[in-house]
Amino acid sequence: MKLLKENLLLFISLLIVSLSLIEGCKVSEKAGGKKEDVLLKIGGKNVTLADFLSIYKKNNPKGQNFDKKNLDEYLDLFINFKLKVREAEDSGLDTLTSFKTELNGYRDQLAKPYFTDETTIDRLVKEAYDREHWDLRVSHIFSQLKPDALPEDTLAAFQKMTKIKERLVNGESFEKIVVELSDDPTAKDQGSGKMRSVSKGNRGDLGYFTVFDMVYPFESAAYNTQVGQVSKVVRTDYGYHLIKVTGRRESLGKVQVAHIFKMFPKDANHNDSLNVKRKIDSVYQLLRSGLKWDDIVKVNSDDKGSASKSGLLPEFGVNRMVPEFISEIYKLKNIGDISEPMLTPYGWHIIKLIKRKTQGKFEDEKADLKQRVNKDSRQQLAKDAIYAKIRKEYNFTEFPNVRDDFYKVVTDSVFKGKWDPSLASNLVKPMFKLGTITVTQTDFTKYLAGKQKKRDKVNLSFYVDMAYKDFVNDNLIKFENANLETKYPDFKALMDEYKDGILLFDLTDQKVWSKAVKDTIGLKDFYDKNKNNYMWDERVEASVYMLKNPQPAKAQMVRNFIKDGLADKDILKEINTDSLKVLTIESGKFSRKDNKYIDAIEWNPGISANIKIDSSFVFANIIKVLKPEPKALNEARGLITADYQNYLEKIWIADLRQKYPVTVYKNILQQVK
Repeated sequence: MKLLKENLLLFISLLIVSLSLIEGCKVSEKAGGKKEDVLLKIGGKNVTLADFLSIYKKNNPKGQNFDKKNLDEYLDLFINFKLKVREAEDSGLDTLTSFKTELNGYRDQLAKPYFTDETTIDRLVKEAYDREHWDLRVSHIFSQLKPDALPEDTLAAFQKMTKIKERLVNGESFEKIVVELSDDPTAKDQGSGKMRSVSKGNRGDLGYFTVFDMVYPFESAAYNTQVGQVSKVVRTDYGYHLIKVTGRRESLGKVQVAHIFKMFPKDANHNDSLNVKRKIDSVYQLLRSGLKWDDIVKVNSDDKGSASKSGLLPEFGVNRMVPEFISEIYKLKNIGDISEPMLTPYGWHIIKLIKRKTQGKFEDEKADLKQRVNKDSRQQLAKDAIYAKIRKEYNFTEFPNVRDDFYKVVTDSVFKGKWDPSLASNLVKPMFKLGTITVTQTDFTKYLAGKQKKRDKVNLSFYVDMAYKDFVNDNLIKFENANLETKYPDFKALMDEYKDGILLFDLTDQKVWSKAVKDTIGLKDFYDKNKNNYMWDERVEASVYMLKNPQPAKAQMVRNFIKDGLADKDILKEINTDSLKVLTIESGKFSRKDNKYIDAIEWNPGISANIKIDSSFVFANIIKVLKPEPKALNEARGLITADYQNYLEKIWIADLRQKYPVTVYKNILQQVK
């Protein structure tokens, strides 16, 4: 059977595992296989004992015992495996661009775990789970600052926030300073205009949130600050923050609620507010009197989008509603609980709890949390851990002042993708050393030229700094990537398996799978020589007749038609004369177990007796009994093709053993018990 290339991973696994399917095999723990221990020569090339044992041990985890017979069979399979690899290499399959591209694609996938610090990821996952237990309510004072701000602007913003922190420590009101100095526009009251009415500012109150709702530095600062306290000055991509934690509650989780809503009119005055309050109170009294929720919602809710759905709102988390709404939901303990009327900036609500999903056990949550960590900005911490590890391992040394030379030669044209790298042609100094390599300004110039594209303009010094940081990290990863096979023997062994697997897949497809399918003449010749291997057992040629709700006369009518020699199709026309199909007929050649009714009668030519099944009669007409005979090629093509493939492989292996003489060094083989 021809394998699909998409199944290559499975093919490689099965290919290697097939070498270990001989029962009763165990390698001595002492037989580690030194690199210089040559077990075989195949066409003059050495195959080491270590190579043999690597594949064996990988696929013999139970450590079953060897005996001489099984060892010889195992070794024979291993030699066949290596012969095919040798032929593929000598055929130049490993030099093809398509092969290299495919192998590199697998290598990229296999290398990924080596560039993720799992210790850091595991710590972040556990941290997220622990934080997920709690919802925080916070307020903040914000000083806006772009990521590419000049150093002097960054310093000024930091000093501003430091002075604010001192004022807070000295007892000044957080809310007062928010209104006075915060750059968050939602903190202050907003005046009316053509398109809006007056709206009250939130005084820095951001409401409730939980893990993953805020950028990671903000989240961490908040979770590390006690209720009622103010955090240290925190930097995010948006600027600087001072965070005051005003509440900490056990997690709300994910909830779904329904609500009845009475909305404030535009530019509502005090009397308007009182009128809305009276309306919601009267609705609440209707609920208390026993009227059904669904009936009341449709008539009384101003949220027409949800009113037609019994007031149902989409599922949400703690940060998706205004804090007043969330605070009320915390009070609803049981499914079906209904709140008293409660106020938000938009009007009055009555809330009904529909469902709540709370945090599960760590093992149940772990996979989802890990996925979220890997998609979140905090995943950068794991990358940074890898960068730090590589720097230390390879004695990374840099000359940071050399980077500053690019401040003078990189121009605004880089933001249009048109920067001329010749402007840096005289920059050739070393920038950093990594292991045995030295990376120069020339290398960085090429990197900048290759990475430039149309983009928003930022501060040039910031752009150079960020590009240099990425340049260093790229080189760290490339250097480590180039050394994976040297550092990690398991990785090298796995890459060798993939290489051999791809080569064998392609070559076996040419020599066996596709050839067996396309070589119709060869397949026919193979069939003609081996047709007696594909025999039908004794069969009958027969028709099976089933009459539903039959009258004895109609059953006899069918029998008479059969005796008169009427064809089955004509019998059907005679019997099925109305809309009901009373008679069904199944005709053909039947082997044992093909048809339960055929199996239930004697195999003698003629019409059988009736078999009563529920309200139906079944009988058969055996036309003749067929003696055992070879199956036609088209009747067993799948099985014959598979056998032909096995035949082609045997011929191929025999040719390979002639082409590449095999020598086994039995003294080395004795190291394997």
